[in-house]
Amino acid sequence: MFNPTQADVRRFFCAVYAKARAGQPMEAIETLASQWIDEHPEFHDDLANADAAVARNYEAESANPFLHLSISEQCSIDQPRGIRQAVELLAARLGSLHEAHHAAMEGLGRMLWESQRAGRPPDGAAYIDCVQRRATRD
Repeated sequence: MFNPTQADVRRFFCAVYAKARAGQPMEAIETLASQWIDEHPEFHDDLANADAAVARNYEAESANPFLHLSISEQCSIDQPRGIRQAVELLAARLGSLHEAHHAAMEGLGRMLWESQRAGRPPDGAAYIDCVQRRATRD
């Protein structure tokens, strides 16, 4: 099974950005990545330079163009189970899939930080709960 490194993912996004700028045909996953790239013009300079994209430190809590694709994949396969519904509910509440992704990224970052701090595996249920709470908060 292919397990891309952080640098692999960033180089993929850079290649997609180059294809989009050149008007070249793309595969489905590249088209999805390109749509998220379009949502973040503040990263276009980095994506135009693969070395800059690989070297930059994108904090999990801040805007991170690479995490959009991860959230999209999680939702497409509903893994962890319940993430699709939680993100859809949050998108409806916020009126924006883009903003729902950013909220999910915050929950994902929190879950990973807590996992690392405690020295235990990531808690998918806690991640889903975090996104669901945000979706149902008044």
